[in-house]
Amino acid sequence: MSATITIRINPKTKDRLEKLAKVTDRTMSYFVSHVLEQAIEQEEWQIGEIKRRVELADKPGTRFIPHEDVEAWLKSWGATKERKPPKCG
Repeated sequence: MSATITIRINPKTKDRLEKLAKVTDRTMSYFVSHVLEQAIEQEEWQIGEIKRRVELADKPGTRFIPHEDVEAWLKSWGATKERKPPKCG
């Protein structure tokens, strides 16, 4: 079962969508639905990962590497005195 929604897109995007639908012998509706589904899956994954990582970070005993240490290490890449990777404190 499908549902109908209305969206507003700029004319250039509509033209590109029409061309893509034509060369692939698909409908514009198919492409919009397909791209929207992919975007929703990506957002759901990203939000889920953020929540999972925050929960992990909030657990007692979780150790971190200070941002400043990581930044200094990254800035040293390619330098004559490249730093060793920082360790969890």
